[in-house]
Amino acid sequence: MNISTRFAVAIHIVTLIDSNKEGKSTSEWIAGSVNTNPVVIRRLTGMLHKAGLVDVRPGVAGAKLTRSAAEITLLQIYKAVNAVEDDSLFAVHDHPNPECPVGKNIAGAIVPVFSLAQKAMENVLQEVTLDQIVNQIPVSQVSK
Repeated sequence: MNISTRFAVAIHIVTLIDSNKEGKSTSEWIAGSVNTNPVVIRRLTGMLHKAGLVDVRPGVAGAKLTRSAAEITLLQIYKAVNAVEDDSLFAVHDHPNPECPVGKNIAGAIVPVFSLAQKAMENVLQEVTLDQIVNQIPVSQVSK
């Protein structure tokens, strides 16, 4: 099972908002770029707002970042949209045979490794800023 696409879409949203500083980043405009329904964008933007990453106000069109892209990490975005809960990136299969020595003990053997792997991934996300992502997008190709 993959990490929720909410994470990738949330990165898309904040990258667009940062790239469109002079324009109005409405949910309809963002939805056009993401190729999804504006309701999906509003839901994710609400999650980003709740995490303090995006400023949105009812009745006012457009969203803005609350801080510079250099101050926002991918880990903050990842956590904002609840892409994966703590220690649940990798799941252990349900109901292994308790009569089997492997089935009885497999979770205890692999869960600590899975936890370390998730932490390693989160450490990488902590080191990557939104600014680094934005700088990989050719500015001349962002539609305003």
